Amino acid sequence: MAKDKFEENLNRLEEIVKKMENGDLSLEDSLKAFEEGIKLSRLCAKKLDEAERRVEVLLKDEGEWTTAPFEEED
Repeated sequence: MAKDKFEENLNRLEEIVKKMENGDLSLEDSLKAFEEGIKLSRLCAKKLDEAERRVEVLLKDEGEWTTAPFEEED
């Protein structure tokens, strides 16, 4: 699973959703797909949160357009 590529993770998540919506998966395959989908969903949400915090840092920097590292939350 690509942990650093938001777009790849989002595309894979969309593929999983389409497969599950079709209803052609067995119960076991559906559970595996669901587990992978949850992991991808959490990774995407984390990347979006990081992007939001980065934008906030940019906006708070009194008119100068620079970025600053932020503390990762565990």
